[in-house]
Order: sequence, then structure tokens, then C-alpha cells
Amino acid sequence: MTLAFPLALLLLPLPLIAARMRAARAPAEAALRVPSGAFAAALPARGGGDRAGRVVLLAAWIALVAALAGPQVSATGEVVTASGREILLALDLSGSMLREDFVLDGKPLSRLDAVRRVAARFVAARRGDRIGLVIFGDRAYVAQPPTFDVASVAHAIDTAQIGISGRSTAISDGLGLATRRMLSSDATTKVVILLSDGVDTSGKVQATDVARLAAGHGVRVHTIALGPEDLESQPASREAVDALALREIAEAGGGTSFRVRSMADLEAMAATLDQLEPNPMKRPPLRYWRPLWMWPGGAALALVLLLAVWRRA
Repeated sequence: MTLAFPLALLLLPLPLIAARMRAARAPAEAALRVPSGAFAAALPARGGGDRAGRVVLLAAWIALVAALAGPQVSATGEVVTASGREILLALDLSGSMLREDFVLDGKPLSRLDAVRRVAARFVAARRGDRIGLVIFGDRAYVAQPPTFDVASVAHAIDTAQIGISGRSTAISDGLGLATRRMLSSDATTKVVILLSDGVDTSGKVQATDVARLAAGHGVRVHTIALGPEDLESQPASREAVDALALREIAEAGGGTSFRVRSMADLEAMAATLDQLEPNPMKRPPLRYWRPLWMWPGGAALALVLLLAVWRRA
């Protein structure tokens, strides 16, 4: 603990100096002589009560001077400011997201549950960014408009359900809706993160054309291909992800494509994405002084009020 104004402590002996000066100015002899008992009834009784009052006043003065000295302690706090970045997650909610081909703690986990765990944690750590959520299946819609309330976005991801937007995979529609929302944004950095595990089956336009349009308007597109199988190695598999198409979307959108086959890949992807889009929370903590003057100041006020009530009683 330190004092903001340590010179204020020089005021501590002020009552003693004032008492000495008052005693020095007292007349040596009274101008009028009266009998010693004439005003005895009108004078306050001198004794223990008067001494206690002086002690309370002295304690109040010490507390007041301590408050004027400005006691304070050093503290640190987070620096959370608006980063100027807006991120829209475009999340695939097609029926294939229910497939349990991820493993966590030895137990099978669906693709959607795996994404929920990592994406919700990623979003919750993005304080300072404006985050939104677009979900798509047969159709695409905005589940959470861009907001600084990252907890609400994390909750929206955690409660997303398969089937509410159909069970097909309209990647171009989801990407197109996210891009359209970005075009009206005033953010200095605009990012779309597309998470999908399938092949574009319902889009009316090519997703790469949408990504190219987004890049032309300053929107960067990252893609995440979910699932252990892809069409390049398993062309006959109905559950395989079109990793090549998602890679082409990321290239057209000026971003990075991630191939995720396991929970370890998903965790590594989140860490890499944090490096590509630096987290605004990762800044040196702010050091500041927390004032404590209100405690001695409050004690001084309480002592004065106590003395006033006591003398009136």
C-alpha cells in the first residue's frame, strides 16, 4: 500500500499546534474578578467524559488526515476494448452432423457435439470481437446477429439442433447469407468461418463464387472440413466431406482451410485460428491504483457523528 499525497501527514500535529497557540494567547489576568462559584453551574463538567470526547475527536482527526493522504493499493485488470473485427460463424446443421465418429475421453461423440464444445469455447474467449452465428441446412438463417455479447453466441451454438433448418447441406446459401450480413457491417476486419461436413447439395450458386464475391468486399473466408472421410479418398462414401471444395472456397475467399478428423485436430484448428485472427483479450494487463481513502474517511465521519449524538444525549 502507498499514499497518493504523503505530505498530508504533516497535518497530524495541527490540533496540538493550535492548542499551544491558544494557550499562549490566553490573558495573564482576567479583566473582571468574580467569585469562583458564580458560574460553576453553567460550566461543563470536567472529568472522564471530557477526556473521552477529546480522544474521539483526536481519533477522528487522525482518520481524516489518513483519508487526505490518499491510501491506495496496486491492482491489475483486463483491457477489453472493441477490436474492430466482426466474425460470423456459418455452421452446418445437416443430418450428417449427427454421425458419431469423434472420440472424447474414450466415448463416441457426434460431429455437432464436437463442434459445440470447441466453437463455443472459441467464441467465449473472443471478448472485444463482434460475433454472430448463421446456421444452414436446406435453408440458411441468422441464429444470432453480430454482437459483443459473446456469451449469448456461445449459448446459441450450444443449443443449436439438427433439423431446424432442414437436413440437406446448402453451403453456398449459408456462406451467401453470412457474406450479405458482412457487406452492411462497418467493421474494419470481416471474417466468415464456415464449418461443414458434407457436399453442397442445395445451393443455387457455386460456393466458390460466393467466396470470391466476399473477398472482393474485404471479407476473409476460412473453412473447416469435418469428418474422417473425404471424397478424394472415399468417393463412394455418403458421409464423406468434400474437403477439396471447401479448400477451394477458402482459397477464393482469401482464407485458410482446415481438415478436421478428430478432437485433436479440432483443438489444433481452434489454436491456429486464434493465431490467424489474434484474440483481442491477449494483451498486457492494465495496472492501476485502487483508492482506499473512503475507509478512513468513513471512520472519521462515524466518529464525529458518534461524538455529536453522545454529547446531545
